[in-house]
Amino acid sequence: MSTTTDYLSVPGASLYYEMRGNGPTLLISQSGEGDAARSADLVERLADAYTVITYDRRGLSRSTLDHPGSAATMTEHADDVHRLLAAVTDEPAAMLGCSLGAVIGLHLALRHTGQLSTLIAHEPVAPRLLPVPDRARHEAELAEIQQLYREQGLAPALRAVADVLGIDPANPDAEPGLTPQPMTSRRIANFGFFIENDFTALINDTLPVNDLAHTPTRIVPAAGRTTPRAVFDYRCAQELATLLGAEVAEFPGGHNGNTTHPRAYAAQLHQILQTAKVG
Repeated sequence: MSTTTDYLSVPGASLYYEMRGNGPTLLISQSGEGDAARSADLVERLADAYTVITYDRRGLSRSTLDHPGSAATMTEHADDVHRLLAAVTDEPAAMLGCSLGAVIGLHLALRHTGQLSTLIAHEPVAPRLLPVPDRARHEAELAEIQQLYREQGLAPALRAVADVLGIDPANPDAEPGLTPQPMTSRRIANFGFFIENDFTALINDTLPVNDLAHTPTRIVPAAGRTTPRAVFDYRCAQELATLLGAEVAEFPGGHNGNTTHPRAYAAQLHQILQTAKVG
């Protein structure tokens, strides 16, 4: 199935995006350094049922900035997705947001009411979802990792990120037959931009969490089956579920289940979206 690629001009940047498949619109907002290709194996298993949109977040890969090095707020990231969806569909869309992408989705659901029908928020890295003492601790933790990156480089910073998110690089868990994505120069640059810029966006985020209970968007808090229950990202999903009076939907794999378990992840995602359609 062919993939259509294009660029969209937005305030301060040019966004690269890809569209593949047929059916209702499903936008995937990736985690961390992920660009449009990050969930390629997952998209392949969704494109027979949905028109799947993926994109390079501003500053990553092919999405260039008008002023290189400029940072974006979470509100600006959400407005980028709003403009992208408005350019490709007039109908409410479904969205899968992973990690940072989930936080973007939460902002979008609040700022652009009615644009999303369903948001699957997989382990949102949103300190503001947590009680105040925990929020402050995790904001400080992000700042410490950012400083570690500046002083010692990417490798120790990535180890710290993995620890915070409950990822064990020594024991990778993945479906058989997958080819791991190599650490290319593009991914290295994207990781650096993510830590240097988007960590700041998360630390300074002003997400009005209490308003999430009143949005018409169906928000599905989600987490990986193997994500440790005490770590930051799982606790954010849990707090979101409590706020919404919902359960945490369990997906295969851990924090990056969308890339490590694409077959099972696609099946679970399709089940949730079909339930929303029937409901």
